This record gives sequence, C-alpha cells and structure tokens, in this order.
Amino acid sequence: MKYSGIGGQAVLEGIMMKNDQDYAVAVRKPDGEIAVKKEKHVSFSDRHKWAKWPFIRGIFAFVDSLSLGMDTLSWSASFADDGSSDRKKKEEKSEEPEDRVKKGKSAGLSKAETVITVIIAVVFAVGLFVVLPTFLSNLLRTWISSPVLIAVLEGVIRLVIFIAYVLLISLMKDIRRVYMYHGSEHKCINCIESGLPLTVENVMKSSKEHRRCGTSFLLFVMLISIILFIFIRIEYLPLRMLSRLALIPVVAGLSYELLRLNGRFDNRLTWILSRPGMWMQALTTREPEPDMVEVAIQAVESVFDWRKFLEENFGDNS
Repeated sequence: MKYSGIGGQAVLEGIMMKNDQDYAVAVRKPDGEIAVKKEKHVSFSDRHKWAKWPFIRGIFAFVDSLSLGMDTLSWSASFADDGSSDRKKKEEKSEEPEDRVKKGKSAGLSKAETVITVIIAVVFAVGLFVVLPTFLSNLLRTWISSPVLIAVLEGVIRLVIFIAYVLLISLMKDIRRVYMYHGSEHKCINCIESGLPLTVENVMKSSKEHRRCGTSFLLFVMLISIILFIFIRIEYLPLRMLSRLALIPVVAGLSYELLRLNGRFDNRLTWILSRPGMWMQALTTREPEPDMVEVAIQAVESVFDWRKFLEENFGDNS
C-alpha cells in the first residue's frame, strides 16, 4: 500500500473526494446523470501554519472536515427528487448540465448556515457522547466504589451509545445508501493505493475498509478517553463534566496523530492499531453497487491523477 494523500466522504447519492486544496463532489441525480462540482477549499491550517503543529492540528482538521462535509452534504441534497411536478422536471431536463450544476451549487448552505449547522452538530455530539455517558456512569457510584472501574464503564457506555446510534440511523433508507457510497469511497482509495488501475471492476474487488476513515478516528477518541480519564478522577460531578469537555481537544489531537500514523505507515504496529477501527467500519460501510463506484471514480478523477500516481509508485501507467 502506498499513501496517496486523498480522502473523502460519502454524501447523499454521491461522493466527495479531496486532494490537498482541491475537492470534488460527484452526485448521481434522479435522472441518472452524474453532476460534478470541483472547487478549492483553503482550510484554517492552510492559512495558519502553526495550526499544522502535531497534537493540535487534529482539532482544526476535525472542525474543518466537519464544515466542508456539511457544505458538500447540503449540495448533494439539493439534487434529491422532491416530488416536483412533471412540467418542472421537463424544464430541468431541457437545461444544460452546467446550468443544473450551478443550480445545485446555489442551493447549498451559506457560510453562516454552515457555521450554525456545525455548531448544532458539535453540541449534539458532545451532549450525546460526552455529557450523557458521564452522567450515567455517575449513577453507578451507588453500587461501585472503584474510580477506575467507573472510568472504564463510562467509556463502555460511550461506546455502546455510539454503536447504537450508528445502528439506529442505518435503519433509514438514505443512510443505508450513504453507507454504500462510503464503501465505494474506501474501495476507490484502496484500489489506487494497492497499485491497481481505477476501473469499476478493480474497485469492486478492493476492500471497503480503510485505515484513515473517520470511523476509526471516532473509535480512537473513545479508547483514548477511557485511558486518559482513568488518571483524571474528579468526585464532584459538575467539575468532572467540565474536565471531560476541557479535555476534548487533547483527546482529539492524540486520536488524529494515531490516525495519521496508521494511514502513512504499513507495519505490524499500525496493523494492530488499525484493527478496532476496521472492525467498527463494518457498521458504517456497505458493499456498493457498480453505478455507485462510477460516481466515486468521477469524484476521484476530478482531483487526482491516479495514472501518474501508479506510474511513480508502482511503475505502471495503465
């Protein structure tokens, strides 16, 4: 496996792929056509070099990824079939593809809306995965006196809530398809980094799990928090809640460094570290259909010259 540097995210009926500052979103529209939007995204870390320092870069990378993800998700949702009239559908079919792409782009979230959405998402996540497990574990103090065991149980509760949340939203039809597109994103990257030409046939044969997945990052967050909170024991519940919130950047920074380590190196240590995350991805990825892979390939080819990559790293320009 050779590190390519590209990454992505599944959106509604499509894929976003990012390479350096270039990103592209490819979406399969209700009429079967594939709409592609390619733009540049200058992150906070690109504007401020100090934000790329180890152990703090993960915080900015996570927020930046969440912001871009919300924006691209909104753009993809603008193509959803909203039950418009036949006349409107005929008008849309008569438009040039470029016009329809621009219309989709304009339907996305504004910067202010994106910021508000990100804030709401972060508050919801913190409440569900940080505050709630801490509160529930505190109830166990009536029967359990060991602070170490309480900290471990808090982490277990957090993990159970996460798994239950993933399984619950997978009952939604749209989310199941997002998980399939998530699988096609991983398969494309694995195909390239394994040295195979980016074809539908090769992608379908590739693995749907990948070491740099955000699912692995979230699992690292949970496991590291268990270890860290074992050593930070505070009896008073409000202060313990506050300490959990204050340590979120520390946990996120450490988790990001582990994720980078797994993605850039291929040895026995990284293989062991990546196993839990790869197992967790069994819940957030599914085997895609060939037409989903076609969408993913278009997103990749919009931002990444995979033929040049194969030639430079594998001596193959097929």
